[in-house]
Amino acid sequence: MKRRIGTVAIGIRAPMIKKGDNLVDIVADSVIEAQGKNSFKLKDKDVIGITESVVAKAQGNYVTVDEVADEIKSKFHGEVGVVFPILSRNRFSLILKAIARGSKNVSMLLKYPEDEVGNPIMDKEKLYALNINPFSNSLNEDYYLNHFIDFKHPNTGINYIDFYRKTVENEDSGFSVLLSNNPADILDLTYKTLAADIHTREQTKRILRNSGAEIVYGLDDLCSSPSEDKGYNEKYGLLGSNKMSEEDLKLFPREKDENGKVYVNEIQKKIKEKTGKNVEVMIYGDGAFKDPNGIWELADPVVSPSFTSGLRGSPNELKLKYILDNEFKGLIGKECEEAIKNRIRLKDNNLISRMESQGTTPRKYVDLLGSLCDLVTGSGDKATPIVLIQGYFDNYSCE
Repeated sequence: MKRRIGTVAIGIRAPMIKKGDNLVDIVADSVIEAQGKNSFKLKDKDVIGITESVVAKAQGNYVTVDEVADEIKSKFHGEVGVVFPILSRNRFSLILKAIARGSKNVSMLLKYPEDEVGNPIMDKEKLYALNINPFSNSLNEDYYLNHFIDFKHPNTGINYIDFYRKTVENEDSGFSVLLSNNPADILDLTYKTLAADIHTREQTKRILRNSGAEIVYGLDDLCSSPSEDKGYNEKYGLLGSNKMSEEDLKLFPREKDENGKVYVNEIQKKIKEKTGKNVEVMIYGDGAFKDPNGIWELADPVVSPSFTSGLRGSPNELKLKYILDNEFKGLIGKECEEAIKNRIRLKDNNLISRMESQGTTPRKYVDLLGSLCDLVTGSGDKATPIVLIQGYFDNYSCE
């Protein structure tokens, strides 16, 4: 065996990116400069990931609380029923501020015992001790305050019902809340509804319409119309947005620049021009994984909003430990090594449902790669918004 290293992920430092910067040149130059100063060389089928936040920054894809509030006014006419928002200061508090500023009354329906991505709103053991059935029981605010008033999120130390109430009332809007896992229960409070969930939003909208809601929108329907005056995302609207200041939201990035060119394709072309290498490129946001305390990382609508064509599909891999313990358990040393390599070279193009592939987790390439990129980049002060992944499409038979 000559080769000892498989997949490698490298965080690439880049300049501080601001509105109007040439993202294509910055990404290409940063990767090439890092190559020149370090012990790696770009290869065909390398993957370059760019975090979504710097793409949105280069686009200037921002909206203000007032701009969102104006849209709330035009769509809901005075009152809004917010259904299934996640419990987050970064992801939802500024959106809620805009909703309250654009209406006279905000009703809220919260999932329990945790939100869509696993943030708890109450102590589960106490829930069971009280014989509450989350599949059938709805809880009003008085009940919650009587039994869970002291509960605080284990990571942020915040009671989110209290926090959301203050956010709304600070905008001189009325507030009421109900806890339930049935979207239609919001209709006990209002018939003007906003589905604020992420991955289940289409199901929630359908239930609301079928249950008699007069107005049904989702977060993906807000700030989704192309505009020269403010930020927008035609596909995801406010989904994937982040708080940037007390009055500004950064939206999920658009796929194309102001000239209609797709960023990832242009970066791929630039790298080819400068190095001769055929790389794949993706923009990534949250990874698709859960951390040990149960919080699901994916608060963005997708892991990757844009990627080059070579990243479509899912891995088609053999489970080596199964092959080794069954087909080749009598082989050792060089003979075993060559048999395994040959078995990989001759594997079928589609191993779905085959025993020799079970347990290889056939997720999408972009979800796997984006999760790896997200972990390498982090969300703090590493200043590595670009990630280079090498060797991902190799296997044991590759030298």
